[in-house]
Amino acid sequence: MPARLQEKYTTETSAALVSRFGYTNPTSVPRLGKIVISMGIGDAHTNKARLEMAVKQLTQIAGQKPVVTKARMSISNFKLREGYPVGVKVTLRGKRMWEFLDRLISLAIPRVKDFRGLNPSGFDGRGNYNMGLVEQSVFPEIDPASLTTNQGMNIAMQTTARTDEEARELLSGLGMPFRKN
Repeated sequence: MPARLQEKYTTETSAALVSRFGYTNPTSVPRLGKIVISMGIGDAHTNKARLEMAVKQLTQIAGQKPVVTKARMSISNFKLREGYPVGVKVTLRGKRMWEFLDRLISLAIPRVKDFRGLNPSGFDGRGNYNMGLVEQSVFPEIDPASLTTNQGMNIAMQTTARTDEEARELLSGLGMPFRKN
């Protein structure tokens, strides 16, 4: 059984994109490729408990275990050496990607304080969208009472769209609440 948002894409959003942009080939219609969720943890090499907590929380949010990212170079001003852990990330594809996006749009984004819409300038010029969340407690999987520190996260959505306009239409059709300029 496909995810609810994936079904919406196949029945409504792709048809709206074909009528808006006039695609003739069905494979040229933009679609979502993957979603990467990452958390940067500055003091992960000194505070192992914070790294373990971030891994646990990202596992709860994404539904799969994240990878611990390591520093690629040493930076003496930050007391950081090559190979030290600096964050965690997870790449979602397929059904997990669609289910996460559905939870993000319908549950997490409405819980953000003073929300006025997503920033429409988060597109990179090639049809990909990046957004940030200040705290992980907007997800219902995370128990706010168990949080010791708020941890922000970056969410990158990779699409097959060639332009930002096509990607904006795709994500708007899926229900992303973009701010009007």
